[in-house]
Amino acid sequence: MERVAIIGVGQTKYERQKTEDSFADLVYEATTKAMADAEITIEEIDNVVTISNDFWDGRTISSMAVMDAAGAANKNASTVEGDGTFGALYGLMRILSGSYRTTLVVAHSKSSMGSLPIITNSMFDPIYYRSVGLDGISSAGLQARRYMDKYLVTEEDCALVSIKNHHNAKANPYAQLATELTVEDVMSSRALAEPIKLWDASPISDGAAAIILACENRAKKSAKKPAWVKGVGYCADAYYLGDRDLAEMDALSTAAKKAYSMAGITEPFKEIDVVELYDAFSYQELMWMEGLGFCDRGKAAKLVQEGVTQRQGSLAVNPSGGVLSAHPVLTAGLARLAETALQLRGEAEERQVEGAKTALAHGMNGSCGQGHCVWVLSQ
Repeated sequence: MERVAIIGVGQTKYERQKTEDSFADLVYEATTKAMADAEITIEEIDNVVTISNDFWDGRTISSMAVMDAAGAANKNASTVEGDGTFGALYGLMRILSGSYRTTLVVAHSKSSMGSLPIITNSMFDPIYYRSVGLDGISSAGLQARRYMDKYLVTEEDCALVSIKNHHNAKANPYAQLATELTVEDVMSSRALAEPIKLWDASPISDGAAAIILACENRAKKSAKKPAWVKGVGYCADAYYLGDRDLAEMDALSTAAKKAYSMAGITEPFKEIDVVELYDAFSYQELMWMEGLGFCDRGKAAKLVQEGVTQRQGSLAVNPSGGVLSAHPVLTAGLARLAETALQLRGEAEERQVEGAKTALAHGMNGSCGQGHCVWVLSQ
């Protein structure tokens, strides 16, 4: 595979409600920041991939509202309706096709403008599932309970994830929820969908992120140290929840194995320094760590308890604060890629993991982690 790298990143600050910013404002801010970071002009961008969704934006053909703000005029442009890591994958494939040297990938979210229960209810089967009121949170509650019962994970174990990530967010200027918590704080917070409580769940967030991908020849001319793409894998599981064991994550394991094989990774726990994964809920960080092959099933909680996943630990997980600290839907996965690129460049400021040379970014689509996309990057 021809080498491709991330040469520029840009993010807005993630907030509960950006009332003064339109979709286009957010996209323009992230796009111009990414170009400034890469020291590149819009004329040097060969094509643009935007990431948007009609349901979340509340309009049809939602991508058309942001194309100009992304600098897509007179360029080959397309859109992906899904998590930002999948949009970046499409951008990567465009470069690998040999037709383009650079690709701008930008995602935006104004989740505050919609109703999360109504929008996430619409992702379920209209005949059997929607009528019972399933949504993103209640379905996650089913998965959390199944996982915790099967692998003897406690609510207190999940609370430690929330404590770690909200603490990490204090070093991230883009984070929305940065605070110090205790187990008691998490356990006593308002119930959302048993066993998930308020501090186990990610917030509603507005914001945007962008990355610039470049082929090897162009990346070597970059003003900043490139974050090289070493491997990518993606996989989707069955649509119906009843067709899956929700405590298992075959799709994630498959995606990770593909990415590891491409990157030449044989022992992910030993070879990867920093991980940015999509922890929409506290229990998911534990599940996804296991699905990514960092430990055996049911053992991730012990790694958190022992401090292994802290920024100063042997495997830093979500040093940015993760999605628990800010959850701009569609944008969250692209933010994970941006954060890993900053880590590999040594430019993550107070959240920098010392000696980070190899990083993993993870995104997901669908209910209960139906689809996953895994990226391995290195210096």
